[in-house]
Amino acid sequence: MRVLTPAQMRAADAQAFAEVGEVALMSAAGARVAEVAARYARSRKVVAFAGSGNNGGDAFAALALLPDYERVIYAQDAPRASQARRDAEQRAERAGVERRAFPQSLDDARDAIADCGLVIVGLVGTGARFPLPEAYTNVIRALNESDVRSIAIDIPAGVDGERGIVVEPALRASATVTLAALKPGLILPPGRECVGDLWLADIGMPASALAAQQSSFAALDDAEFLALLPKRAASSDKRSAGAPLVVAGSAQFPGAAILCAMGAARAGAGYVTVATPQAAATALRAHLIEQVVVTIDPAQSAESVVQELLEIAKRNSSVAIGPGLALDDQTGEIVRGFVRACDLPIVADASALFHFAKHLEMLRGKRIVLTPHEGEFARLSGKGTVKESERVERLRDFVQETGITTLLKGQATLIYDGATMHVNTTGTPALATAGTGDVLSGIIATLLSQGLAPVDAARAGAYWHGLAAKHAAASRPRGVIARDVYESLAAALPKPHTEESPLVRIF
Repeated sequence: MRVLTPAQMRAADAQAFAEVGEVALMSAAGARVAEVAARYARSRKVVAFAGSGNNGGDAFAALALLPDYERVIYAQDAPRASQARRDAEQRAERAGVERRAFPQSLDDARDAIADCGLVIVGLVGTGARFPLPEAYTNVIRALNESDVRSIAIDIPAGVDGERGIVVEPALRASATVTLAALKPGLILPPGRECVGDLWLADIGMPASALAAQQSSFAALDDAEFLALLPKRAASSDKRSAGAPLVVAGSAQFPGAAILCAMGAARAGAGYVTVATPQAAATALRAHLIEQVVVTIDPAQSAESVVQELLEIAKRNSSVAIGPGLALDDQTGEIVRGFVRACDLPIVADASALFHFAKHLEMLRGKRIVLTPHEGEFARLSGKGTVKESERVERLRDFVQETGITTLLKGQATLIYDGATMHVNTTGTPALATAGTGDVLSGIIATLLSQGLAPVDAARAGAYWHGLAAKHAAASRPRGVIARDVYESLAAALPKPHTEESPLVRIF
């Protein structure tokens, strides 16, 4: 999906106004907001708040299309109203929408939302300047302290549309209907936490107006994910279907290797091989039936183990390395020596990231994706703790410096290859449990083995990983564990849609 900054959205709007007309676009925006409003309203009374700009015009347009509801709009005057805003106001008046003066105090705002079943908030759009006027913040405070559902038009008031920074007080919306394209601030924390359910609305903006903007951000939707997912050919055998090699495990952490191998298998690999130290092999063989477990002996010289791994890898088509491996110097030499000599696509996680720190130059030019969480990324980058507001810039700087495609885990996992910042939208708290990162490594290893480029394997893997965790959590609201995630991969696959909808739920 296209993700546009506020400045890019303004440029797209200007082109679309010239081609389609702003009245038609605002009418379509109102229709989409009205459709979502009907899903969330708890009673037949709907209240709206309209600022002085086109965001407020969208609120008028929405109420005009809700004839079965008692509708009241508290609107600021718009002395320089656009043609579209004037048209929306006139249509709302003809439709019987009651207009009242905008509340000027917190008590007035509380009174305005009393006994209503839904509030539509059209105060400011993505180009808002902060701090917001006091009249607006009174409305936001009244809504946040109430249990009334609210729908934000385009973006919750108080959220920066480009970086996701939250300027308090910011609206904690029940849902947000964003228009024409996603904005970074909606899908990046902490702004993402204010969004509620996120809906993307097609308002008839010409594709050319959106395509003219060279976005530096992107996100997958179900259709794009399914298009990325490799299809198994009719002539496939078990190795051509995907044959990842998992180099993982230790006496202390054999489970990490098992989870990685099962993630790879359930993602569709035809032949999974696990290379693990002898001390972990018994545990792995007790749990892995369809996967081949071979042993390595870290007590041998690092050169001997590297050569042994390279020989095994000749029958594989990708590598996952790191989950559960030991952190000693000998293992570090083995990991670095093998990766340096291996020309297969690689996903590296956990202990491998520990062993790559201060040795990143050896990875330049390789088909590799690193998958650190924030603590691991701090060590890899050598620049300390990653603040939430700095994640995009820190990742961008790291990849520009090293040339290594990197997946930075988090509520909104980021994947960057030096060209486009991919933001994953399927993150869920259900993934906050031990071992889910090992499952992700297995998924990515399979996608690499089936021919996807590192950035595509990483973004598709993260998207699928989140879908599977959400599916698992739907049947087990508490206590999801990593094996639930890999067991849910198949069931979580989206169903192909034959018709495009003008309204799509993102999360």
